[in-house]
Amino acid sequence: MSWKPKLGKNVLLAHGAGGRETGELLQHLLLSRLTRDMMRLKGGYGTDVLDDGATIPLPDGRHLVVSIDSYTVNPIFFPGGDIGKLAATGSINDVAMMGAKPLAVMDSIVVEEGFPIEDLERIVDSMIKVLHSEGVALIGGDLKVMPQGQLDRIVITTVALGVAEKPIVDVELRPGDKIIVTGPVGEHGATIMALQHGIGAEAEGLRSDCRTLTGLMLPLVERYREYIHAAQDPTRGGLAMALNDWASKSGTVIVVEEQRIPLREPVRAYSEMLGIDPLSLASEGVALLGVAPEAAEEVLDYIRSLGFEEAEIIGEVYRGEKHRGVVLLRTRTGGLRILEPPSGELVPRIC
Repeated sequence: MSWKPKLGKNVLLAHGAGGRETGELLQHLLLSRLTRDMMRLKGGYGTDVLDDGATIPLPDGRHLVVSIDSYTVNPIFFPGGDIGKLAATGSINDVAMMGAKPLAVMDSIVVEEGFPIEDLERIVDSMIKVLHSEGVALIGGDLKVMPQGQLDRIVITTVALGVAEKPIVDVELRPGDKIIVTGPVGEHGATIMALQHGIGAEAEGLRSDCRTLTGLMLPLVERYREYIHAAQDPTRGGLAMALNDWASKSGTVIVVEEQRIPLREPVRAYSEMLGIDPLSLASEGVALLGVAPEAAEEVLDYIRSLGFEEAEIIGEVYRGEKHRGVVLLRTRTGGLRILEPPSGELVPRIC
């Protein structure tokens, strides 16, 4: 008898939050309908690994890395960026997390009738500014306008293309690997959450960390690729979801130290006030890495030398014996608790 998640009759906001419900919907709606040979091209990676993107083998042994994402953040302008910057950086980062140099982007913009042209120009300018600074070409796209009331302002979809010598795929995570996070987590999620609750984010010391990570990943891959076994930017679902995905894919147990996880005080305080685990909030300018133990300290020093001074080794990967696919958090008081994948409507329309 095949496993079927209890999805109910209708799609919920939680199904798009990037947590447990998203995985259940994908399993039911898509993955259960695909055969193995439909999930990937021979020699590449696809929906069989559910990484940040997919890869297509090239004749010279390299891989074309492709990533697609849709962005529907609310509000569309926020401290640290806007939906245009978010769309460009998000897709570029997804390609970079797979060890590829981003080369080109395509975009699709769906906008509501009556949307101010001035705001649309500002959004497109933000997107183009990111692409220009990264040397990434905008090679094509699409524009649609929906009648007023049939779309909430604007949705942007981007496809990013890059080339990798050897892709980084999260299923390569292995026992003994050290877990590195390159900066404070939850910044973007906390900022959007504050704005959705009518709180002035900047007055509370909150600002999205939205930025590209090529300045980190490209030199890191060039120098330490053989030691990097997994890489991800913890966006929807945050650090908690990313770690649970890794543990599940690799059949391991991951133990992380709460006191070593970089977290700014405004994010901690605001999350506690609303009763939300900050480890479940999205980051848009942080990388999570699984690194071979013999190189972890050297890699950490190099990451800090690249400008990511708050990077830390936060945990380790262990072989699953009785239990697999579990993430444990060692609390500040020394106890252990299971770090569950996030569930429910944490922050709707976050990215």
